[in-house]
Amino acid sequence: MPRYEYRVVPAPEKGKKAKGAKGTSGRFAVALQDLMNEMGAAGWEYQRTDTLPCQERVGLTGRQTTFQHMLVFRRTLAAEAVSDEEVTALLAAPEDEPEADALEEPETAEEPADPQPEKRDAVAAARDVAAALSARAREGKAPALGPATQGDKPGSKADVAAE
Repeated sequence: MPRYEYRVVPAPEKGKKAKGAKGTSGRFAVALQDLMNEMGAAGWEYQRTDTLPCQERVGLTGRQTTFQHMLVFRRTLAAEAVSDEEVTALLAAPEDEPEADALEEPETAEEPADPQPEKRDAVAAARDVAAALSARAREGKAPALGPATQGDKPGSKADVAAE
């Protein structure tokens, strides 16, 4: 089963001037088209647009609910992704106990060290993600949405409107 990572970006709020784009709807379409082409070039596939409520502070003690329009993109993860069994084992393992495999030293000099260091790195990354998700769940918070790494962010404000 393929695994995906998701990226959620705000929809453009203003249109872009372009040759042949007339009126508000034409300029907005150009801004949306540019954003979608930019994300597609980076390997992200458009999934849907969602409108979600967001509480904002107003003044010192007030709160106001606004609605944010978000574009959802996804892309397939690399083949080195962690398997379902490994994720289940990581979630079932207590967080404060170190991994038994990490503490073991090779018993003899003839035994090879670690034939798959990339897989071990993927398992460690999955353990970190699982720990973060578990901590957020204990606090009663939903998982954070957005880019997986800082390197996925667009280069400038002109690339993605309102980011």
